[in-house]
Amino acid sequence: MAVTMAEITKLRKMTGAGMMDCKNALTEAQGDFDQAIKIIREKGQAVAAKRSDRDASEGCVLVKSVDGFGAIIALKCETDFVAQNADFIKLTQDILDAAVANKCKTLDEVNALPLGDVTIAQAVTDRSGITGEKMELDGYLTVEGPAVETYNHQNKNFLCTLVVLNKPNAAVAHGLAMQIAAMNPVAIDEAGVPESVKETEMQVAIDKTKKEQVDKAIEAALKKAGFNLYIAENEEHLNEGIMKGSITEAQAEEIRQLKLTVAAEKSANLPAQMIENIAKGRLAKFYKESCLLNQEDIMDGKKTVKEVMEEADSELQILDFKRFTLRAE
Repeated sequence: MAVTMAEITKLRKMTGAGMMDCKNALTEAQGDFDQAIKIIREKGQAVAAKRSDRDASEGCVLVKSVDGFGAIIALKCETDFVAQNADFIKLTQDILDAAVANKCKTLDEVNALPLGDVTIAQAVTDRSGITGEKMELDGYLTVEGPAVETYNHQNKNFLCTLVVLNKPNAAVAHGLAMQIAAMNPVAIDEAGVPESVKETEMQVAIDKTKKEQVDKAIEAALKKAGFNLYIAENEEHLNEGIMKGSITEAQAEEIRQLKLTVAAEKSANLPAQMIENIAKGRLAKFYKESCLLNQEDIMDGKKTVKEVMEEADSELQILDFKRFTLRAE
C-alpha cells in the first residue's frame, strides 16, 4: 500500500529513524504504526547483533550535576560522523538527564530506566539500527557532595570531569575541573593512591634504577676496551658495523660476551640501599605528578594545586573527582 509523507514524518518523529527506513517499515506493516515501530526495532536488534564484535571507540561524553549529585556518561559508536550527529548527542543528553534525575549509581540501573516507551538499553539498540553502527553505554561515573563542579573540555564531548569540594567556590572548583582534565591525576593525595599502584610504581622504579646502573657499568667497560658505543649498542648496530667493515665478527662476539659478563657481575653486586633510595626518589616524583594536590597548577606553574587552594580558602577540601575520556592517553 502507498504511505503518505505525513505518515512517514510521524513515524520518524516517533522513532528517530531515517525517512526511507520509516517508509519501508510502514509499507511492510501496511500502515500499522505499532507494527512499523516493531519492524524498526527489530532492525536495530539485528544491526546490534551483527556489529557486536566491532570497535566502538568514538562517541559522545557528557557531564551533569543537580543538587549535589553528578554523573559522566559516554555513549559510544564507531565513527566520528555519527558521534557529531545532533540526534546522537540528544540521545546521550536524554540518557544522562534520566540517570541524574534518578541518581543512578550503576550502568545497569541506567540501562533499565524508561526513556519514552522503551528502556534506555532498548533506545540505544534502536539508535544502532538507525545509524547502522555498534553503540554502547560506557564510562558511567558518579560523585556526590556539598559542591559539585562539572567540566566538558572545550565543549567537544570527548573529555569530561567532575570534582567535589566541601563547600562552594566556583572559581577554584572550575580551575580544579580543568586541572583534572589536563593532568589526569590518579588520586587526590598520596593516601588516596591504591596500594597496588604504589607497589607497581615502586617495582618499576627499582627495575629502572637497576637497569640504569647495569647499563652504566657496561658502557664504562666498552669504553675502557676501546669499542665504539654506537656499534656496541645492539645487534642491529653490530651487524651494520660488520657489513661496513668497522668491526670483525670476532670483535662483535667479544662485545657480546663483554656485555653479558659485565651485566651479570654488576647485577649480582648492586648496592641494595642505593637502589632503594633512588627508587624512592622516583616514587616521590610519581606522587608529585600524579596526585592532584601535589601537581603544579596549570594556571600558575610556580604553585601546587594545594597552595592555590590554601590561598583561596584555607578550609577548602577536595572530597572526590572523576574523569573520563574517549581518547587514548
